[in-house]
Amino acid sequence: MIWKALFGSGDRARPSRLAEVRNITIGRTVTLDPLAWRMLENSGFQLDRDTLEITAQGIVRLDDGSHVHRFYTDDELMLQAVSQQADGSDADDFTLFRPWSSDYPADRGDKEAFLRRLARPRWEQDGLPPFRRYWYEDDDREQPPVQLWEAVYYDRDAEPVRHIRQTCMLYARDLRPAGLELLLALAMEPEGGDYTHEIMVGLPLGPAEFGA
Repeated sequence: MIWKALFGSGDRARPSRLAEVRNITIGRTVTLDPLAWRMLENSGFQLDRDTLEITAQGIVRLDDGSHVHRFYTDDELMLQAVSQQADGSDADDFTLFRPWSSDYPADRGDKEAFLRRLARPRWEQDGLPPFRRYWYEDDDREQPPVQLWEAVYYDRDAEPVRHIRQTCMLYARDLRPAGLELLLALAMEPEGGDYTHEIMVGLPLGPAEFGA
């Protein structure tokens, strides 16, 4: 599963050229197989279209040397791939996420409460059933959330438009007939931007379930 790679803090990534992962990059269109989510019972992940217009791209370099490639639409859908190679040529783990909620913390106490929630083994979110922690699976103790930096680009040949510090944890729940739904909870702090709490719901994709 792709998120198993996301342990440790990430360095700020400033590649000289953005990767094309399975022909996906800024300016390309991704076609999805809608059966990836329509076949799942009681899923919180719903999408009313089967194409993604990629308008932004992010890159995270992890401490173990692997790379997380993120491809965004204007409405903040995110297709993610993990690879060992910087050019993404060996990527074989993919996830599609959609935003669920976005909030500005009211004060410092609100920020600290959210970070404490990220350390717990279960996550409860309004409108969704409970999720178990996917990282540190089978460990019911509190665990520190993952911290990383993401560089985000709007142009393949330009410098990144922003760097975003993220503190996050991944959760999952099983779905019938044989699927997995993911919940990504993040505290996001862009350089020069507003601190927010983000919740995203997603599902793993097989290589045959999308293409560009």
